[in-house]
Order: sequence, then C-alpha cells, then structure tokens
Amino acid sequence: MATLYHSPFCPNSRFVRLVLAEMGMEPVLVEERAWERRRDFLIVNPAGTTPVLVEQTGLAIPGAGVIAEYLDETRGLGLAGRRLLPDTTAARVEVRRLLDWFLVKFNTEVTEYLVTEKIDKRFMGSAAGGGPPDMNAIRAARTNVRYHLQYVGYLIGHRRWLAGNDLTYADLAAAAHLSCVDYLGDVPWDEDEMAKDWYARVKSRPSFRALLADRAPGMPPAAHYADLDF
Repeated sequence: MATLYHSPFCPNSRFVRLVLAEMGMEPVLVEERAWERRRDFLIVNPAGTTPVLVEQTGLAIPGAGVIAEYLDETRGLGLAGRRLLPDTTAARVEVRRLLDWFLVKFNTEVTEYLVTEKIDKRFMGSAAGGGPPDMNAIRAARTNVRYHLQYVGYLIGHRRWLAGNDLTYADLAAAAHLSCVDYLGDVPWDEDEMAKDWYARVKSRPSFRALLADRAPGMPPAAHYADLDF
C-alpha cells in the first residue's frame, strides 16, 4: 500500500487525494506540517513540501504534478475510459496547461494566501512565520479568486468539463483548490452560476467525500461546505 504525506488543507495534497480516490487507491495518509521541517520528512523530500507519494517499493514521488504524471504512466492505461490524462497529444497539452494554471497560478494568487493566513499561521510558531493574519494578503486573494472563477465559468460555458468532454486532472486540480477556499467561505459562487454548477458536479463525486469531512481544528467550515446542493 502506498503512503501519502499530505496536509489536509494543502490544496495540491487534496488534488492528489482526489486523483488516488478516482483511481480506486486508498493510501496510508500521513499528515505533515511542512513548516516544522521534520528531519525524517526532509529525507523523503529535501524540498520539504507536500504532497509526497511513497510506493511500497520505497520510491518517493514528490509534488502534485509529478505524482499526477507518475500515476498516469503507471496506472493510466488500466483505467481505460476513466483515464484522467487524455490519449491524444493536443488534449494532454490542454490538461497540462490547466494543471499549471491551478496548481501554480491559482495557488500563488489565491489559495496559498488564504490557507497560510487563515489556517496555517494559527499553528506555526513565531520563528516559522506564525502570528496574526495579513489582511492585505487575504484581500488580494479574495480579489484574485473572482477572475479565476470567471475563467472556470468561461471554460464550462464551452465544454462539458474544464479540459474537454471528460473529467480530467484539470477538474480535480481546480476543485481541490476551490474546496480550500470554499471551506473558508471565500468563493463568491453567486457571481458565476456556470462555475458553481460545475463545482457541484465534482463535489458530488464519491472521491470528494473525504475532503468534505476534513476539519481545521477550532475553525468550522462555511455552512454550505459539505452541502452537495448548495
């Protein structure tokens, strides 16, 4: 059985959890607070970041994008019509483009600000950067999420799923990041009905149940967070 080093509100970890669930894999979950720089974890991944997937053989695969590629190479063909990275070159490029959009761009402009300032800082020591939230960072993230939501709505206005006719890594990456922001009540769903309907479809999948059960200690989710018909 594989082991996944993750943090419950690390959005890229959430993406990998969704991918593994869609593939029918149930890894051992090991929660890791990356800011603690734990020695044993740094041996597994010198970058000190989550997620990291470790196979039974001991092979460690660090980073959400690398894990996604690895899982497609090792399990993709066996998924047949449920493969999360398409078969054709052009379609694979589009999924990878959107993966970069959400795992990197959305994370940098939205999720990292909100999760760090509103959740992680509550558990960090002062030496690791803990303390009161930076309201300027939170305001920037709340502004940035609006155009990302509009982009999701634009894509869904032209496609059944974000990258085309089928569910792919792109949908799971976008939904993983939005789920963190949604937990905090910072997604303005009333501004884009197309994006909201798409998220409801992804949120209703069995793979999403574990994410909806996550709770940050001392911080309950937004009232609609686990509501499939929100």
